[in-house]
Amino acid sequence: MMSESEEHGSLLEKINDKIHDYKKGSSASSSSDSDDDTKKPHKSKNKKKKLFGRMHPLHHVLGGGKAADLVLWRDKHTSGSILAGVTVVWLLFEGIGYHLLTFLCHSLIVFLTVCFVWSNAASFINRSPPQFPDVILSEIQCLRIAHVLRKEINEAFLTLQSVASGKDLKTYLKSIGVLWFISIIGSCFSFLTLSYTIFLMAYTLPMLYEKYEDEVDVVGEKALIEIKKQYAVLDEKVLSKIPMLSNKKQH
Repeated sequence: MMSESEEHGSLLEKINDKIHDYKKGSSASSSSDSDDDTKKPHKSKNKKKKLFGRMHPLHHVLGGGKAADLVLWRDKHTSGSILAGVTVVWLLFEGIGYHLLTFLCHSLIVFLTVCFVWSNAASFINRSPPQFPDVILSEIQCLRIAHVLRKEINEAFLTLQSVASGKDLKTYLKSIGVLWFISIIGSCFSFLTLSYTIFLMAYTLPMLYEKYEDEVDVVGEKALIEIKKQYAVLDEKVLSKIPMLSNKKQH
């Protein structure tokens, strides 16, 4: 039989082992908690605010179809070809002084001549004549286009009516400011150059934004905050002193 001292020593060893195991478990849980605490702010940092509160990817916002693929340059060869073609047309009109009606007539002359010669010479050179697709607009497509145009035209007339009625001074001032800004730009460029510039911006800026999205979002957020501050100052010093606007705010 074991003596009392040996039993007492074995009991102390068991107690020490349990205490040691408990310390290990508590240290491991505390380290895991600290890891979770460090991961949580990291995850929150990854959730950055998108420009204009956008929740979906840019490709989804642009429609997610072939048009979005072209604008975002998913197929660089096709997108580059379209940009080169539009640039050549702009150079023809703006640089050489080509007129639109003359360009359309010359293009149709070349197209019809090539097709006519090809169709007549196909039997002599053992080639098949050109196949022309049947382009027929259905009644449903025409009705859809007419419905969309009617809706947009009606909304434009309603907007003009609300601005001209004198009921909303803010909308009136915004409209005058936008029209004045467009008139200044229009006086600096021709209509064709302005149209080409708008096309160039719409065709390249989305691709550049997608490439440098994080940097643009940070700068855009700061710019929006600054614009809101300046508008608050303008509202406090100018707009709030206009009787028409101050009465609307009180109601």
